[in-house]
Amino acid sequence: MLTLRLVRRFGTRSHLGSGNTYYKALVSKKKRVKVDEPALFKLKKEKNPEKLFQLFKENAHNKIVIENRYVFEDTISRLAGAGRFDYIENLLEHQKSLPQGRREGFIIRIIMLYGKAGMIENAIKTFYDMHLYGCPRTVKSFNAALKVLTQSHDLIAIESFLSDVPEKFDINIHILSVNTVISSFCDMGILEKAYLFMVEMEKLGITPDVFTYTILISAFYKANRWQIGDGLWNLMARKGCMPNVATFNVRIQFMVNMGFAWEANKLLQLMKRVGITPDEVTYNLVIKGFFRVENLEMAKRIYSALCGAGFKPNSRIYHTMIHYLSRAGEFDLAYSMCRDVMKKNWFPSSDTIKRLLEGLCKDGTEENMAKARFLIILAKKKIPPFSSDTLNVMRSIIARS
Repeated sequence: MLTLRLVRRFGTRSHLGSGNTYYKALVSKKKRVKVDEPALFKLKKEKNPEKLFQLFKENAHNKIVIENRYVFEDTISRLAGAGRFDYIENLLEHQKSLPQGRREGFIIRIIMLYGKAGMIENAIKTFYDMHLYGCPRTVKSFNAALKVLTQSHDLIAIESFLSDVPEKFDINIHILSVNTVISSFCDMGILEKAYLFMVEMEKLGITPDVFTYTILISAFYKANRWQIGDGLWNLMARKGCMPNVATFNVRIQFMVNMGFAWEANKLLQLMKRVGITPDEVTYNLVIKGFFRVENLEMAKRIYSALCGAGFKPNSRIYHTMIHYLSRAGEFDLAYSMCRDVMKKNWFPSSDTIKRLLEGLCKDGTEENMAKARFLIILAKKKIPPFSSDTLNVMRSIIARS
């Protein structure tokens, strides 16, 4: 955001001459100057869709506005939210006719903005018409159009685009194009087709990368077809494609879902041995895995290892610990963690807090009751706040004790 800064110049009496007449006149003159708000600020605060449209149209040649990706996307998003797709089309079509329409990067942004607004036909037409604006067309704009088209989940349209466009415009697709299609096929639930597409593209000289395998492994695990998921993991290893953190996390997630906590932990240790640093997601999954098989000590050991490795646990890890510690009856440790994260506005779910309150109030000791009351005080400070009904339920737990 642009900011206006007032710079005051101070001088000694000798600089001002005799008396303060000149100085007072200068100050008075400055006070009468009306400073207009920058366009970016006006666009951000404008709520009326029609006025927003007019304001953006007025600044169609303002590079400060047009080159600001956030403001551009935010404007289109708000117009889409208001259902004013006519305004969106008017603005974006106008932009294509301006000098920036000759830059492929800018047209790619137009394609993606149409996609975010759900105007897929407009996005694809923009790609096909790029030559009309004197804009070069490469695999980058092809990938943008393909990504938008996959939102439609129209298999026939996607396959037609893949078979016709590269040859028509002399575009050589690459691995990003392949991964976009595979991801789309997985989302559509046609996993065999996704796998066969990878095989077909490899025959044409496009080598699958770690993202290709990760997408497929994740999809087959989610479909509970673990045999194929494991097979893809082994195939990736045989091909010499090194898994990354995301690939390991996908496999660890599957192990946790299956109740194989120790196997998940072995994968975490394998990551370290091969030089891949586990992230917070990895640790959170393994911690959750041990909690699910009721091995609290190992869950706490993994948490300690996380802290010992120099990681600062994020809100998700804290929430996992608080949730499962409360379920296991370890209310003192759960309280300490809950108190600390609530002070940071990292609030566990209301159900987790209620379970913890019930545990603290169960024995009725004054120490635990004081802890419970303090949690209520913190809960009232949540931003955005808990509903009044939720807070009343929390208070009733204490009142019953």
